[in-house]
Amino acid sequence: MRSRNGSTTRQRRNRVLKRAKGFRGARGRLYRNAKETTIRADVFAFAGRRQKKRQFRSLWIIRLSAAAELNGINYSRFIHGVQKAGIQLNRKELSELAIHNPEVFTQICEKAKAALAA
Repeated sequence: MRSRNGSTTRQRRNRVLKRAKGFRGARGRLYRNAKETTIRADVFAFAGRRQKKRQFRSLWIIRLSAAAELNGINYSRFIHGVQKAGIQLNRKELSELAIHNPEVFTQICEKAKAALAA
């Protein structure tokens, strides 16, 4: 008796169609279109995971720039001053401080200014 792969093939196709659920038109209903679209979606998802990191860093920099300007120093001088002062906080932590704890952020700005003056 020859071996047949009907059930395996069906499972594979159903797995692809399940992943394509919610896609419009043939992309969500027909196997070949769904397969192509899910492969393309995976490529975008892979790239998107890297873009997300860039976008968040950009957001933190924008927030820090605005908060630093309120304290009378521009972003680049602020970051340089923080490094010179030996403050070991990254941009994410600094932006969280600027939002949730502005008085502490003001103290950090003063230390950064002092480090630049010295």
